[in-house]
Amino acid sequence: MNDAGEDEAIYDELGVPSVINAAGTKTRIGGSRIRSEAVAAMQRASRSFVRLSDLQAEASSRIADATGADAGYVTSGASAGLALACAAALAGRDVERMAQLPDTTGIPDEVVMARTHRIGYDHAFRAVGATIVDVGTNDRHLGTGATNVEPWEIEAAISEETAAIGYVQKPYTQPPLEVVTDVAADYDVPVIVDAAAELPPAENLSRFVDEGADLVVFSGGKAIRGPQTTGVVAGRAELIESIALQHLDMHAAADVWTPPSGLVDVDQLDGVPRQGIGRSMKVGKEELVGLIVALESFLEEDHDERRRVWRERADRIAADLSDVAGLETAVTTGDGVSVAPEVVVRVDSDAARSSATNLVRALRAETPRIFVGSDRLEEGIVTISPLCLEAGEIDYVLERIRAHAACDC
Repeated sequence: MNDAGEDEAIYDELGVPSVINAAGTKTRIGGSRIRSEAVAAMQRASRSFVRLSDLQAEASSRIADATGADAGYVTSGASAGLALACAAALAGRDVERMAQLPDTTGIPDEVVMARTHRIGYDHAFRAVGATIVDVGTNDRHLGTGATNVEPWEIEAAISEETAAIGYVQKPYTQPPLEVVTDVAADYDVPVIVDAAAELPPAENLSRFVDEGADLVVFSGGKAIRGPQTTGVVAGRAELIESIALQHLDMHAAADVWTPPSGLVDVDQLDGVPRQGIGRSMKVGKEELVGLIVALESFLEEDHDERRRVWRERADRIAADLSDVAGLETAVTTGDGVSVAPEVVVRVDSDAARSSATNLVRALRAETPRIFVGSDRLEEGIVTISPLCLEAGEIDYVLERIRAHAACDC
């Protein structure tokens, strides 16, 4: 049933139900499967010590090479990356401001965001003291041809209190990033891009930097398949430096504080900063090494072949379920919200004798639990992603869906 096999034994030993992941890289069920080479590297890293600032400096160099940015940094997940990116925009190299956050009294603290870019994850901005300024409307959904956000609305919202512009990258978000970065450049305001789930394609690592973003945040535990507790930030050197200064352990005597010059320019600072707002978001040496190795593997991967396999598995799943009474299937192209093609399963609750909601509940009550995509339950739709499914798990998932779709659940 499961190619992971023995990997699930630890959950059995702990008495915790394991999960077959047919939903994609969802954090609530562990993200993705970490690469074996990353696990091996983490084990090796655990056996000795290293100065974390040195390791972050090396990671910065490699992230810069991969993204075309000035520098990079490894954070404890993409949400932490957003928080630290915002903290960098608020404080810059000012050690007094760093110590003051999240109190922003006297500090420009507004982050301008298109209303349609507002998501739960922008709490990361507010957590470090920022105030989000909404612009635009939802008029596009009226079907009149109007757009949600015009560039002039973003420009009009920029003031002396503006610290940054927040941008969530999805195929449907507007205005285009290049338009937003052009506006921001006129006012010297940094643009922070949330691209947490925008890999693959690998080209996206450099795309948003090329389009003018000042800081771009990716998840390290999704398609990169590094440790789930990692994120990647790429961007301008002085902003990455601010992230490092607000994240690393700053209990240091000034006379012997010699951070790596590739990460921190001590001549630009008034002294050693206090422990920063990012100190509670620390990344261990094992996670740092795991992310570095996973990123290198991701860059070397044959992404066309991976997409071919995903499509083949999605087509197989859709064909198998298409003859189940009450289930109608279709396969997406993989160029929308999900990076992989997905099977869209529309559940006719009369013909299938189970609603989409009850099907999801029943599958999650299985042993092992089965998670399918549940973002469209109000439409009577569940989705199945091949992204994290092993070949040996597919037949079992199909069998259990068939069993529940054919019963009164």
